[in-house]
Amino acid sequence: MKNLIVTVNGVAYNVTVEEGTGAPVAPAAPAAAPAPAPAAAPAAPAAPAAPAGAAGSVVVNAPMPGNILDVKVKPGDSVKAGDTLLILEAMKMENEISAPQDGTIASIDVRKGDVVDSGALLCTMN
Repeated sequence: MKNLIVTVNGVAYNVTVEEGTGAPVAPAAPAAAPAPAPAAAPAAPAAPAAPAGAAGSVVVNAPMPGNILDVKVKPGDSVKAGDTLLILEAMKMENEISAPQDGTIASIDVRKGDVVDSGALLCTMN
C-alpha cells in the first residue's frame, strides 16, 4: 500500500493506493453512446373512412383534437385520394387531412377556427 496526497481544485486529499503487480491492465470499455431519440411519428394523413348514414357515403373524422386552420374544399368539389381537404393544427403542428378515396365532397361540417375533438366529423364524401 502506498499513501499519497492528491490535490483536486486546491483541496488536498490523503489517499491510500494498492500497488499493482506491474502487469498491464486492460483499459475500461468506453461508455456506450446513448441511443438517439426516436423521431416523432408523422400524423395520420386522413382519418379512417367509415360508412355514414347514406349508402356509398364516406365520413372523414378528426384523427386528433385540434384547431381547424383552413378548409381547402367546398361541397360539390371533386377530389382524388390523397388531396388535402383541410388543415388541422394540433400541438403546434399543421396536419393535412387528406381524402381517403376519390369522390365528391357532400358536406363540410367544420369551419376555419373551429376547435374539434378526436373523432369529430369533419366532412362527408360521396
